[in-house]
Amino acid sequence: MRQAGRYLPEYRATRQRAGDFMTLCKTPELACEVTLQPLQRFDLDAAILFSDILTIPDAMGLGLSVVENKGPQFARPLRSGNDIRNLTVPDMVTDLGYVSDAVRLIKRELQGKVPLIGFAGSPWTIATYMIEGGSSKNFSKAKGMLYGQSEQLHRLLELLSRAITDYLNAQIAAGVDVVMLFDSWGGILSHAAYSEFSLAYMRRIIQGLRAADTGRATPIILFTKGGGLWIEDIARSGCDAIGLDWSMDIELARKSVGAQVALQGNLDTAVLYSSPASIRRQVAEVLAAYGQGEGHVFNLGHGIHPDIDPDQVAVLVDAVHELSRPYHAG
Repeated sequence: MRQAGRYLPEYRATRQRAGDFMTLCKTPELACEVTLQPLQRFDLDAAILFSDILTIPDAMGLGLSVVENKGPQFARPLRSGNDIRNLTVPDMVTDLGYVSDAVRLIKRELQGKVPLIGFAGSPWTIATYMIEGGSSKNFSKAKGMLYGQSEQLHRLLELLSRAITDYLNAQIAAGVDVVMLFDSWGGILSHAAYSEFSLAYMRRIIQGLRAADTGRATPIILFTKGGGLWIEDIARSGCDAIGLDWSMDIELARKSVGAQVALQGNLDTAVLYSSPASIRRQVAEVLAAYGQGEGHVFNLGHGIHPDIDPDQVAVLVDAVHELSRPYHAG
């Protein structure tokens, strides 16, 4: 997942050298360094762009800071319809060009050895941070707007959809091989609200990416944490793969979507706190649950935790490479 370096001591050293998290994100040379660090330790099959899902609202002028042990906070959260009407789509060169610069630098350093995955947050997920002013446990302000001022929320989500489409297209133009939409908070919504306020806007983004495609069909992964109930709807969104969190049975997921899309996931991150034997056993269970054939991208069911022992990650990576061979023979 996108936090792939946070558990590494070399990442922490680079972040300390940067001084703060956003400087790390906005300095292409440092973002490149952090992106490559996991590949220098492990035999991974892809690199993940180091960035953050909140770069877009930061570029919109909301005053983002990432506070140690507290997470992201906005100095100017959205509190009214006027706040939303005053927002504009950031310029992908002048406001967010550092991300494309990082992509180009990373691609040069990778020399084609592995693909590079770019990403963005979903409109709904980004909107929750902008409205709440940061992280939240009950999302009272965001949900209050959803049920009490839905027209204003739709205006915000439409604006974010355009910004995210431009942002991902800029990453694709700079060289990423795959893009992923992180809908981290889609799972907090009701069935009807998920369809109207989250999935509908992700569909728009996917359509916008397809429309701008210049000939190389860039795969699109859609990940909704807690979205297992809607997997069939997600499969019809136009995405190429669905990221699954650890709560979804990957065998049932495959039966539900068939060959429409690939599946990414979905080992519980907490398994990495257990013994090497347990890690291997849990990897084997996920592989067996998916079964024979193509279309499975082994991954964790959510982001890796910063206190994970890197040696445990090495056990996981080696186990996946060894134990997955029989499932892809021939």
